[in-house]
Amino acid sequence: MEQPNLNYLYKLSQGDTDFESQLIDVLKKEFPLEKEQFINSIESEEMIDAAEIVHKLKHKFSILGLEKGYELAVNYENNLRNNNKSLTSEFNNVLNNISNFLNNL
Repeated sequence: MEQPNLNYLYKLSQGDTDFESQLIDVLKKEFPLEKEQFINSIESEEMIDAAEIVHKLKHKFSILGLEKGYELAVNYENNLRNNNKSLTSEFNNVLNNISNFLNNL
C-alpha cells in the first residue's frame, strides 16, 4: 500500500520549517474531523455530502504524496455522486493509513 510522506510539503516549503509545522498542524486538526464527517455521511447514506468531504480529503492525499490515493479519491467522489459506494473499503484503508501516519508525527 502506498505510504503517506511529507516530501511534497518539504518541496513546497523550500526549507521554511515554520510553514511546515503550520501545515502539519492543519492536517492533524482537520483530517480527523473530515474523516469522522465522511464516516457519518456514509453511514447515513448521504452520498452527496460524502462526495463533498471526499473532495476536501483528496487534496490532503495530494499533500501527503498519495498519488494513487488521490486517483482513488477522484474516482470515489464521482462514484458517490452516482450513488455508488463500491470503493468505500479501499478509501477507508487510505484514511486509516493517513490517520496512523499523522498520529506518529
